[in-house]
Amino acid sequence: MCDEHHPSAAAVAHVSPRPIPDFDPEPLHLEPVDAVTFTSLVDNVSDFLLLDEGPARRAGVLASAHAPRLTEPFFEQGETIDALQAEHGFSMLVTVHQGQQQSHIVFDAGMTPDTMAGNMRRLGIEPTAVEVVVLSHGHSDHTTGLDGFVRAVGRPNIPVVVHPLLWTRRRLAVPGIEPIELPTLSKRALEGAGFDVVESRRPSLLFKDSVLITGEVARSTDFETGMPFHEGDLGHGWEPDPLILDDQALIVHVRDAGLVVLTGCGHAGIVNIVRHAQRLTGVERLHAVFGGFHLSGPLFAPIVGPTVDVLAELAPEFVVPAHCTGRAATNAIADALPDAFIQNSVGTRYELGVPA
Repeated sequence: MCDEHHPSAAAVAHVSPRPIPDFDPEPLHLEPVDAVTFTSLVDNVSDFLLLDEGPARRAGVLASAHAPRLTEPFFEQGETIDALQAEHGFSMLVTVHQGQQQSHIVFDAGMTPDTMAGNMRRLGIEPTAVEVVVLSHGHSDHTTGLDGFVRAVGRPNIPVVVHPLLWTRRRLAVPGIEPIELPTLSKRALEGAGFDVVESRRPSLLFKDSVLITGEVARSTDFETGMPFHEGDLGHGWEPDPLILDDQALIVHVRDAGLVVLTGCGHAGIVNIVRHAQRLTGVERLHAVFGGFHLSGPLFAPIVGPTVDVLAELAPEFVVPAHCTGRAATNAIADALPDAFIQNSVGTRYELGVPA
């Protein structure tokens, strides 16, 4: 990709810092958009048999006639489908529609170098169309795919929007086993590859104030207390880091429909994130919630019930739990919001609103 394919960071990402949570007396103005499309590039699940459902358009068996092919001598036809890949990670392509204008954002990048870029190729998505990358937090299952993205496009020369604590060294220190240090993303490497790193703890507005990146999320519930046994080196050696304060979400206000909330892992707590988005924007109506809610496993089992109860009260029209939400929580959400629940799968495209 040539450099001129992308405008400068200042032109693409109109980043408008706002006061840190708890010090923002007035809601900011989030410009409503005509429509937004989410395309699932990386998730833990790939289900080829799912059918279209509500706003979800599936890249499954009914679309297989148009899927790319691989040469395969073990078949009579000499080829097979170049299938979409799933992994323990998350990435979503966000396309915002305002009039005739379309803006493209990659939100998170998956766990391995090539899955996100490979799935973009399989879906016929041109990676050079991406104008901004947003990282929800620093864990490697949301960041590693930037490697393959750079190899697919060449020097990006686009912004990557992050919380400044994203570069923190982290580890899991579970009692009884040796601590496991997690891979740490390199700011130097990203800048060397051509990204314009934009750091902010505060909310950021992109694309003429139509996309909100929350920055640091205020913690308001008494049950979303973070990730046990998670530690960080915050400059004074290893210490407890359950809150993972770099966790941030992406918010869009679809005209006449309400807020759409996209999380990566939701370490801040999905209820905290939705309520924070409502406070930041002054918009109460919740249209849809997507992403990882980090409720998987026995450590989070006690908060599944309270989380689902509040989600049901918030009453989104669509809820799409993914990645680290976990089977028990996903089932509970489906039971509590049967008309809103949609199962995610890699390659699914969600069309919300009405493009002009």
